[in-house]
Amino acid sequence: MKDHFAHFRRTSRRSLLGKSPWSVAGQVFVLQVALVVLLVVSAVVALVLQSNRDTQTEAKGRSIAVAQTFAHSPGVLAALKAPDPSKVLQPLTEAGRKSAGVDFIVVMDTKGIRYTHPLPDRIGKRFVGKIEPSLAGKVYTESVHGPLGREVQATVPINNADGKVTALVSAGLKVKNVTSEVTRQLPIILAAGAGALVVSTGGTALVSRRLRRQTHSLAPDEMTRMYEHHDAVLHSVREGVLIVSDDGQLLLANDEARRLLELSPDAEGQHVGELSGLDPETVELLASGREATDEVHIAGGRLLAVNQRPTDRDGGPRGTVVTLRDSTELQALSGRAELARERLKLLYDAGLSIGTTLDVVRTAEELAQVAAPRFADFVTVDLADGVLHGEEPTPTATDMRRVTVYGIQDDHPLYEKGRLIDFLPFTPQARGYDTGRPELVTDLSTTTGWQAQDPERARQILDYGIHSLIAAPIQARGAVLGMANFWRSKRHDPFDEEDLSVAEELVARAAVSIDNARRYTREHALAVTLQRSLLPRALPEQSALDVGYRYIPAQSGVSGDWFDVIPLPGSRVALVVGDVVGHGLHAAATMGRLRTAVHNFSTLDLPPDELLSRLDDLVGRIDQDESSCAGAGAEIVGATCLYAIYDPVTRRCVMARAGHLAPALVHPDGSVAFPDVPTGPPLGLGGMPFQTAELDLAEGSQLVLYTDGLIEDRARDLDVGMELLRQALAGHPDRPPEESCQAVVDELLPDRPKDDVALLIARMRALPPSQVATWDVPSDPAAVSELREAVSDKLDEWGLSELGFATELVLSELTTNAIRYGCDPIHVRLIRDRTLICEVADGSSTSPYLRYAATTDEGGRGLFLVSQMTERWGTRYTPQGKVIWAEQALPEISEFLPD
Repeated sequence: MKDHFAHFRRTSRRSLLGKSPWSVAGQVFVLQVALVVLLVVSAVVALVLQSNRDTQTEAKGRSIAVAQTFAHSPGVLAALKAPDPSKVLQPLTEAGRKSAGVDFIVVMDTKGIRYTHPLPDRIGKRFVGKIEPSLAGKVYTESVHGPLGREVQATVPINNADGKVTALVSAGLKVKNVTSEVTRQLPIILAAGAGALVVSTGGTALVSRRLRRQTHSLAPDEMTRMYEHHDAVLHSVREGVLIVSDDGQLLLANDEARRLLELSPDAEGQHVGELSGLDPETVELLASGREATDEVHIAGGRLLAVNQRPTDRDGGPRGTVVTLRDSTELQALSGRAELARERLKLLYDAGLSIGTTLDVVRTAEELAQVAAPRFADFVTVDLADGVLHGEEPTPTATDMRRVTVYGIQDDHPLYEKGRLIDFLPFTPQARGYDTGRPELVTDLSTTTGWQAQDPERARQILDYGIHSLIAAPIQARGAVLGMANFWRSKRHDPFDEEDLSVAEELVARAAVSIDNARRYTREHALAVTLQRSLLPRALPEQSALDVGYRYIPAQSGVSGDWFDVIPLPGSRVALVVGDVVGHGLHAAATMGRLRTAVHNFSTLDLPPDELLSRLDDLVGRIDQDESSCAGAGAEIVGATCLYAIYDPVTRRCVMARAGHLAPALVHPDGSVAFPDVPTGPPLGLGGMPFQTAELDLAEGSQLVLYTDGLIEDRARDLDVGMELLRQALAGHPDRPPEESCQAVVDELLPDRPKDDVALLIARMRALPPSQVATWDVPSDPAAVSELREAVSDKLDEWGLSELGFATELVLSELTTNAIRYGCDPIHVRLIRDRTLICEVADGSSTSPYLRYAATTDEGGRGLFLVSQMTERWGTRYTPQGKVIWAEQALPEISEFLPD
């Protein structure tokens, strides 16, 4: 038996040695390495010191030799006697310094004044160093801090023919250059030391390895304890262990292996092919000796996970070690765990994928796409028809709209998307809708209730292979919104009770999102309805413009965009486009207030700049009112607006803008421009005046007003949007405004715009001169009679003779008032449009007012008669004065409308 455990003992010893850093062999090895390292470090230090000393000695010797050589050079004494010794000696010393490899050679007189130096500015200055020993005829070396830095120098005397010292020569090296010599030698020294360390360490390792082989670093009591531990572990572990020799003989089997394989007591020593109870595949594996990892084999009704490894990897005898693990229960548990994992993953994905938008139908589609095909083969979602419109669901499963059909194939016989279904009371859908609990139908072929809904379609469903159903109510906040139907075909087993809980969880995750989408749909519909009610439902009748428009609300919520077309006196028309900052009901309500204010201000016939100024004051007051009511957290109103007035008689357009985008102008030749209209601050800031721009527009021109939602987008710059607008408008001068609106929307807007869009395109018309008559009236009451005759002739020409009496009366009264109370110049204009318009202009800004005269009053009835004889009248102010106008209905409007 001891031989059977030989391999385990060797393996355990190696493991134990690896965990015993303080064994005898290890301590000897560490001590020897430490000694070798100490010796190598000492040798390196000694070599460095010796090299440093030798280098210093060499440097001094070289300095002395160079200095003495130069001192005894021919011509030095003659140069010293020259008038300018430096001029002769400086080139000689520099040449000698470079050839000798020293840093300086300095010649000086006996007082230490330099004749030469590598730095010319040092010539004539006193030598740095001790010269007394050299004056005494000695050679002197020293280390000083000279002009070149830290220097090692030698000073020698220059003697004349009589042996008297006449001058001195000093030569030397900079200390850093001396040190660099040591530095250049240091890598050689370190490399030599490292080599010695490697050789010494290698020898020490060989000695320590031999010691480990001899002692194994173990005492006898440790060997005994190791054997006892391995024996206990081998026979008590809950995993079977077999040792098989190279020829297929079973050498060892522990207790767990005997139990799992039902081996006999004398199984050890037999060939694996002779063992009973082993299937052929297991025998083949044990006899082959090949490696195996978690291979599943059957033995006595058990599923065994088998691992096999060779025993000769570390020099042991040839054979294999086999481990056996019973995985029968583990396989069953892993199957259930895998199923649970898949279901959890399904629910996790559902939490991420369902409810990404506030759209009821899209949320139902997300539920179907998550569940099929991972949970069901087909998924259908039926919602109460009112839920799609944001309304509360019905109490019974009638009027159910199929909003989603999704599955593995498209040729299924299920009800198609969009169908309105009334489920009968005994169907699973109706029962689940009434009770609020899911219905499970494991076998559709044996259940008759659902088939009564549509017997022919039920037969087709069964023939198609669909066999199981779960109908789960979509329930949120106590109300059932619809039903989610999960269908399985031949690809899946029938639904069971566990599947029922998964279906409930899936539908519960979708129900809240669907209800949120339903509530959002309701609120959005209310907001859109409110906003549309505040916008013009139909454009007013007028002859100055041919108008097309589009208003497109954002998918995410209503905003404060608006537009308007307002007829003004004198056949003029005002065009308005504005945008309130923000979204929601607050912005829509503010928009309605501003639109109403624009209408009210337009009745005063104010010019665009003055109208925007009054609108700016109004927005400022709105901010103040809301701030005082709601405190610091009040929402501040901001808005932009563009207001333009077009006169078809003069074909002149006057406009001003408050923080709004400039309009586009399409010329009759099809070219597009963006007029330079002065930009004013947004409404509500106050303190800044607004400026107007006047444009003379040719008949057929198109003026395009829009809000920023048309051209601004996160994915493109404003300039890109303007260019796209230009391209959509250019080249189509004869295209009707309605078609131009649609072309611009198709070109610039996505299917689901994120911001509201208001677009207004107006083609300019002009009243022909034949429909306008003007007169200049002198400031003389007698001129009124001539004016009446001229007006009567013009009415006869227009075929409006029956309006002659009233028109003459109105013009007489208005002209007389202008002559009496106004000032020159006085002009009268008669316009035949949809109405007959009479205008009297004078240079005074004083406006008449209507009063009711008493029976005893002699005057005061003129304007009263004007108001009674006309449909409406009023006053507008101009830079030159004022205009009083009055309108009368035409007898036959259709006959006099312009083409």
